[in-house]
Amino acid sequence: MNQSKKEIPAGEPLVWLTSMGLVIGVTMVLYLLWIITVNGVTVFWPKPVYEIQLKEDSTEHVGGAKNFFGVITMEREKLSAEISGEGNDSTQEYQFFTGNKDLYDFMYKFISKEQVEKMHKPEEVLVGERLEYGSALFLPVRLELPEGKMIEKSDGNFMATLQKYLKEGNHRREEFTSIEKKDIGKINAEMEKIRIRGLALEKEHGEKAEELPVFSKLMKRQEALEKEYIVLEEEAGKLREKQEEVLLVYHTAAGEENTLPVAHFTDIYAPNQFGMSDKAGFFVRKFWAFLSENPREANMEGGIFPAIFGTFVMTVLMSIAVMPFGVVAAIYLREYAKQGFMVRSVRIAVNNLAGVPSIVFGVFGLGFFVYLMGGTIDSIFFKDRLLDNTPTFGTGGILWASLTLALMTVPVVVVATEEALASVPRGVREASLACGASKWQTIQRIVLPASAPGILTGLILAMARGAGEVAPLMLVGVVKLAPDLPLDMMAPFLHMERKFMHLGFHIYDLGFQSPDSEAAKPMVFATTFLLILLVVVMNLFAILIRNHLRKKYSSAVF
Repeated sequence: MNQSKKEIPAGEPLVWLTSMGLVIGVTMVLYLLWIITVNGVTVFWPKPVYEIQLKEDSTEHVGGAKNFFGVITMEREKLSAEISGEGNDSTQEYQFFTGNKDLYDFMYKFISKEQVEKMHKPEEVLVGERLEYGSALFLPVRLELPEGKMIEKSDGNFMATLQKYLKEGNHRREEFTSIEKKDIGKINAEMEKIRIRGLALEKEHGEKAEELPVFSKLMKRQEALEKEYIVLEEEAGKLREKQEEVLLVYHTAAGEENTLPVAHFTDIYAPNQFGMSDKAGFFVRKFWAFLSENPREANMEGGIFPAIFGTFVMTVLMSIAVMPFGVVAAIYLREYAKQGFMVRSVRIAVNNLAGVPSIVFGVFGLGFFVYLMGGTIDSIFFKDRLLDNTPTFGTGGILWASLTLALMTVPVVVVATEEALASVPRGVREASLACGASKWQTIQRIVLPASAPGILTGLILAMARGAGEVAPLMLVGVVKLAPDLPLDMMAPFLHMERKFMHLGFHIYDLGFQSPDSEAAKPMVFATTFLLILLVVVMNLFAILIRNHLRKKYSSAVF
C-alpha cells in the first residue's frame, strides 16, 4: 500500500527559523547583560588579600621582591613562550592586584602558578583607598600623632584610633572642598563678571573709564571680594595643613616602610576579617559612594555622580525638546497635510533621517547650534565676554547637546506618533465631529489623549537611544571632567551653557583613554551597569505612565 506523505504547511519552516533566531538573539542579549551585571556588581564586593611568596629561582618579582600582597582578579591559561615540537605547553597564571602604585609603578601583575611558592591570607593586612596612586595593601606599624605621640600597632585601641582620625580627615576634606568650590567659587564667578564689565567700560570710554562712578563701584566691590577671598583661602589652608598632622607608618610584605598622612586615605579596612554581614555593609557603602561621589585619579577612582546627573538632565532636556516637534510634525502629516507626492517625500526623508550616522548629527549640531545660534546669542547678549574671547553659548554645552540629540531622535517620535494617531478608530472621530466639535477640538480632546500611549512609546525609544549616544556629544558639550554641575543653587540655577559629564562618554574615556587600562576595567563594567540601570529606570517610569493612559483611554488600539 502507498502511504501518503504528510505535507508540511507552507511557511512553517520559516516560522521555526525566525523563532530560533529570536531565541538566539534574546539569549545573546541576556548573556551580555549577565556579564555586565556580574562584573559591575562584584566591583563593590570585598575580596580577600593574599600574601604571596614566589620561589627563589622564579624570574618574576614585584618591586624587586619575592613577597607581596595581592588580590586575585583573574585566573587564566597561558601559552608557554617556548613551543616544543610536540605541541604547545599551557600553564595557569594569576592576575594579582598589587596596589602600591607609588612603590611599584604598576597595580596589576600576571604571575604563573608554577612560580608561586605559597599563598595565605593574613588577617592583619589592611587595604587603604588613597586620594592618589590608587589603593595600598600593607601591614600597619604605628600612628605618629602631633607633639611626638605614637600609637603602636600592638595597642588594643590602634584600629579604633585609626578609624577616628580617618573620619576626621574625611570630614575636614569635605569642609575645605565646600569652601573652595562653593564659597570661593562664588567669589571667583563674581570677580570674573567684574573683570569682564571693566574691560567693556575701558573699551567704550578708554582712559576716562576709571573716572566713571560705575567703575569706582566695581573696584570697591572687587576689593571687598578680594578680602573675603583671602579669609576663605586662609581658612581652607589651615584645614589642609591639619590634614598632614597625623601620620600612618606601614610596611609592605617585603618589609618596605612607607609613611603617609592618614587624611590622604579615604577608607581603610581589613577584608580578611570580614564576615558576611560586614561584606554586605561594605558593598552597600561602596555602591553608595560610587553613586554619590565625584571621580578622581583620571576617573579611575571615586564615584560618578556628575556623569549620572549630566546624563539624566540631558535626557530630560532632550525629551522636552523632541516631544513637541515630533508630535506637531506627526499631527500635520497625518491630519492636515494633503496626501500626495510632497507628503510621501517628507515621510521618506524622515525615515532616512533615522538611519543617518549619529556623528553626522554631531557635526551639524556643532555648526548650526554651537557656532551659528550660540555665536549669535553671544554677539547679542554677551558682548562683554567676547572682548576676552570667552564665549558663553558659542561653545559646547548641555543645551546644544540636548537639541542635537533631539534632532537625531525626532524621526522615531514622528513615526511612532503617526502610527498612534492612525490607530484611533474612525468612528470615534466621526462621533466627535457629529456632536459639533471642530477638527482641532477632535484632535485635541479625543485623538491625542487616545493616542498618548503610542506617543509615549516613541518617547521611550527616543530616550533609550539618546541616553546611550556618545559620538555627537563629543562635539557639542561633553567633557572628561566637569566639576560644576549644570544645575546648582547659583542663579539662574539651570546653567544651559555649561559643559557636562555623560555616562556613555565616561565609559569610552575609561576604556580607551585611561592611562592604566587594567585599573580602569572594573570602573568600565560598573559604569556600564549603571548606564543600563538608569535607562531602564527612566523607561519604566515612562511605561508606567503609558499603561495608565492606556487603561484610561481603552478605545485606542495601542
